[in-house]
Amino acid sequence: MLRSQLLHDVSKRMSLPMDIRLPPELLKKLQTECSPPSKPLSRMSRRASLSDIGFGKLETYVKLGKLGEGTYATVFKGRSKLTENLVALKEIRLEHEEGAPCTAIREVSLLKNLKHANIVTLHDIIHTDRSLTLVFEYLDSDLKHYLDNCGNLMSMHNVKIFMFQLLRGLSYCHKRKILHRDLKPQNLLINDKGELKLADFGLARAKSVPTKTYSNEVVTLWYRPPDVLLGSTEYSTPIDMWGVGCILFEMATGRPMFPGSTVKEELHLIFRLMGTPTEETWPGITTSEEFRSYLFPQYRAQPLINHVPRLDTEGLDLLSSLLLYETRERISAEASLRHPYFKSLGEQIHTLPDTSSVFSLREVQLQKDPGHRASVFQQAARGKNRRQSIF
Repeated sequence: MLRSQLLHDVSKRMSLPMDIRLPPELLKKLQTECSPPSKPLSRMSRRASLSDIGFGKLETYVKLGKLGEGTYATVFKGRSKLTENLVALKEIRLEHEEGAPCTAIREVSLLKNLKHANIVTLHDIIHTDRSLTLVFEYLDSDLKHYLDNCGNLMSMHNVKIFMFQLLRGLSYCHKRKILHRDLKPQNLLINDKGELKLADFGLARAKSVPTKTYSNEVVTLWYRPPDVLLGSTEYSTPIDMWGVGCILFEMATGRPMFPGSTVKEELHLIFRLMGTPTEETWPGITTSEEFRSYLFPQYRAQPLINHVPRLDTEGLDLLSSLLLYETRERISAEASLRHPYFKSLGEQIHTLPDTSSVFSLREVQLQKDPGHRASVFQQAARGKNRRQSIF
């Protein structure tokens, strides 16, 4: 058997990256030790083989510099010795009394089973006495930085492509009963091809039964839906859809939609633009003690076109459908993908396999943003049509 074919077979059976570089002697060992190709590897055999390759070991990765630091974790830019690819190393400090934070355990358990082109890939997990390190694919930007780099003036065509990718990844999660619960531009990573991927699943939850209650201290304030702001703990996938609407507004205007600094201010900003809710727009709201205690003025809903003039009729319709007070009426991620707003992207985009990028379609290309400041993304040539830098 040719070495390349053997490497392909081993990589496929062990769910390894196809560009992994396995030493010849290890490849030979795996060939003799592994079960026949027709049979899947046992869990023990796969774990032992992965350890032999170098997975689960700190020495397999080289730290290149710190990217950021939070309460529980520090993120480093790194390089894998196995593939020579760049990676992001999320190093979570372990407290001996408390062990791993629940957010880390949650993130690992969910991401291990999410394989999608618009969800960040978890490559490896390294557990030591002092830390738990999650090894992710490396993406060099996020939607917040993208907006900054293009002077908060995006091409409306690019807004549509990023929006579709966001909904595509979210629909995949929602079909698996997984709520992200922390959608914001900083958690939407973007690589040099313009591929957008959902990241930071630390607040995500798998929703099992309809009656289950959750914390209402989720979702960054600016992207938190009014039902959760008013204390609701019984929520489902619509919790993410309100945030999607806020992100669509932000991409189209270059500014956050509801930048409140407190819960009361956040609700006030929402009601001032979308109208103070009534029994007609939000059945049952007048019986909410939390809502009544704020004594909000009776604002009328303002036409969205006055605030998002660059968004076309279909885009405004989608935005309105995302920002509904009644959670059961809020459009789903799956239905959003089929909204007329995305018709110009073509029909083929709906038939792509989960792991295929939208940019695998020749007709899907980013345009140069009108407010670009610097050359950030270099587009590769494709056949006869050379694609220019989008910045």
